[in-house]
Order: sequence, then C-alpha cells, then structure tokens
Amino acid sequence: MKRFAVIGLGNFGFHAAKALFEDVNEVVAIDTDKARIQAIDPYSTEAVVLDATDKDALKSLGLENMDGVIVSTGTTISISILICLYLQEMGVKKILAKALDDDHAKILKRVGATEIIHPERDMALRVSRGLSRPNVLDFIPLADEFDLIQVGPPSEFIGKSLKDLNLRAKYNVHIIAIKELVPENFLLVPPASFVIKDSDILIMLGKSEDIRRIKALK
Repeated sequence: MKRFAVIGLGNFGFHAAKALFEDVNEVVAIDTDKARIQAIDPYSTEAVVLDATDKDALKSLGLENMDGVIVSTGTTISISILICLYLQEMGVKKILAKALDDDHAKILKRVGATEIIHPERDMALRVSRGLSRPNVLDFIPLADEFDLIQVGPPSEFIGKSLKDLNLRAKYNVHIIAIKELVPENFLLVPPASFVIKDSDILIMLGKSEDIRRIKALK
C-alpha cells in the first residue's frame, strides 16, 4: 500500500484523492475549507483543515515520507509555488503540481515540482485523440471490472523473463506491451524471452482485482 497526500481539494484535487483512496492507498487530504474536508473525509485516510502555506504546520504532517504529494491549489499562482518550495525543502521526492499555464509550470519545476499536471489541456488532448484515433489504447472501452494500466515493475519481476514470471497463470494478467526507457523503445506483444529491467514500464491488461495484486507487490 502506498501513501499519498493531496493539497487543495477543488474539483481536480477531490477526484484525485478519491481515486487514490479507492485504489487502496493511504491518502491524506489537505485544504483550508472545512466543507471540502468534510466532503472528502469518507474517501481519505485522514482529512486535515490546514493552511499549506504555513511551513511549520505543513512540516508537522510528515509528508516527506509519502510516495507522492499532489499540489492542486486554486488560481493564486504564488500559493502553489510556495507549497512546492516547502515540500522540496522538506525532502518530498515526488511532487505533482497543477499548473495554470506554461510559465507557471516552469516556475513550479524550478522550485521542486517533479511532474506538472495540466488538467484541462491533458483532458482536451485525450478527448481529441479519442475522436481522431479511436484505436489508441487509452480509449479502448473496457468493462468496469477490467483495467489497462502502465506500471513500473515490482522488484521481484526485475531480472526475470516473462516466461519465468508466467503472469497469466499466476495473476491472470497480460503484458501487452513494454516501454523501454534505456534505450527508448516500445515493444508491442513482447516475447516470452524478454527480461524485465527496473527502467521498463509494463502495460498490463486484466481484471481490476488482479491488477491490484500486481500493484501491491514491492
């Protein structure tokens, strides 16, 4: 089980926190608005009314031990910049920050954000590509109980071939493609002899409950 924090519970932050919690993760939800905290409380491990621009209060939450922190504050750019700076100083390794525009994104990167989120732009791109490229994997209409995901390999997969792992028999999941990052390569329907590296990204298809078993591996 992984641990995440979401700072800012507007539409994006609320649904991000809820999705992480429903995917069997520990989630700390943070906002200054009591009504938002009450709304997210059933979908979080801990819901905290807190001003994340208060450095001492933010430090008290122990966020440096999280697997990732999402910063999804409102339209006041300085707030998200300050929060990302504090998180970086605290030693948070993975900071995902919502940006309002490209200039905002550049500043967030400079103060510690490791990944930038452009919700409206990214969704527009997904919808547009779904219309113009209906065969793209992201847009395959799957039944509710099935997932198509990208995931880094658990440690016990590394150094083993797909034949040795025999994931179809053990977990009832299918690796339909692999993204190799070193060197960059995309392998569709990899052979059974393929040996998994720690830098690979596995694209898996299977029932949600079986996918969760894979994701729970360390």
